[in-house]
Amino acid sequence: MARLVMKFGGTSVADLERIRNVARHVKREVEAGNQVAVVVSAMAGVTNTLVGYTRDAAALHDAREYDAVVASGEQVTSGLLAIVLQDMGVEARSWQGWQIPIRTNEAHGAARIESIEGQTLIERLERGQVAVCAGFQGVAPDNRLATLGRGGSDTSAVAIAAAIQADRCDIYTDVDGVYTTDPRVVAKATRLDRVAFEEMLEMASLGAKVLQVRSVEMAMVHGVRTFVRSSFDDPEAPQIGADGSPVGTLICDEDEILEQQVVTGIAYSKDEAQISIRNVADKPGIASRVFGPLAAGNINVDMIVQNISPDGKTTDITFTVPESDYDRARKVIEENVGEIGFDNIEGATDVVKVSVIGMGMRSHAGVAAQCFAGLAEKGINIRAITTSEIKISVLIDSAYTELAVRTLHSLYGLDG
Repeated sequence: MARLVMKFGGTSVADLERIRNVARHVKREVEAGNQVAVVVSAMAGVTNTLVGYTRDAAALHDAREYDAVVASGEQVTSGLLAIVLQDMGVEARSWQGWQIPIRTNEAHGAARIESIEGQTLIERLERGQVAVCAGFQGVAPDNRLATLGRGGSDTSAVAIAAAIQADRCDIYTDVDGVYTTDPRVVAKATRLDRVAFEEMLEMASLGAKVLQVRSVEMAMVHGVRTFVRSSFDDPEAPQIGADGSPVGTLICDEDEILEQQVVTGIAYSKDEAQISIRNVADKPGIASRVFGPLAAGNINVDMIVQNISPDGKTTDITFTVPESDYDRARKVIEENVGEIGFDNIEGATDVVKVSVIGMGMRSHAGVAAQCFAGLAEKGINIRAITTSEIKISVLIDSAYTELAVRTLHSLYGLDG
């Protein structure tokens, strides 16, 4: 017998028929003797509709009332799933974030989980009751509903798994696991059986959309083994994995992965914009004058490249920001021209970041050189580079996205 958390996203609960399909997945685990907590998102499209209502009601609205509105989507789903499970003969009860309770900070609309009291849920699970929890929501210090931001249901699921000491957190989605890269770009992409927490964190932050970044962070911190699998598999199908488990990808500690590949996957992100500041005085404190105002404006800066002029007196500074922050970032820099001092500012939004990720890179030399040589052979110019122990990211023109991803995927032997 195991204690499981099963999380189902919006497409998995898009209508009553799919909710019944989810209920069959849950019933299968209950009949196998497992203790089960379920975390659900709002039905597909519902959150967008609710957000639209708040914007139509008032362009500037109270974040607390925004949370009261948008959190209702998960409340509906949790209640409907509990009703369907009861109709199937499974004892179930819905739980909202404030009932568990999931306690968050005061940042309404983008709250972070601070604690979860799991004992009541544990007692219900031990009595054989399925707990159907509304994801994406908790209770803030002001005792009002707080939502966790986009993708927050994944975070809810991992946090609840940690709180009830679950053996595993199963994230059911519309894909059957984590792939070496986007299968829509590379037909030969293969599903990974296991991925280390650190690799998944890099993949999630660099463009892979399977899991939300904060949920991976929480899983890594609390050691929650997380399994990504498809909700569209037949609930009554036999367990067909090589080890008797369902098909999917286990995200776990590095120690659980016996054979570590040098490169695990290739990720890409189109949400990138490049800004270059020309002829900045090369003197102490100039970087602070450039990036301080951006930080004050909550604009995240990623890649940074600095080129010194031949006379050593001036420098060009190039950096990237999310494309959605491009106009705001340019405005911040232009407003601080007197403080920074530069000749002109240039920018581009037709860029993409392509990343090579793998724990094995720690102990293998030449991975970066392979990347640069492979791209050069295809005539792909690199605008900027950033690296860490387990990743190499390059900024290139967006027109070369698919060519770059396919080239690197083949170069590192990931083609299936």
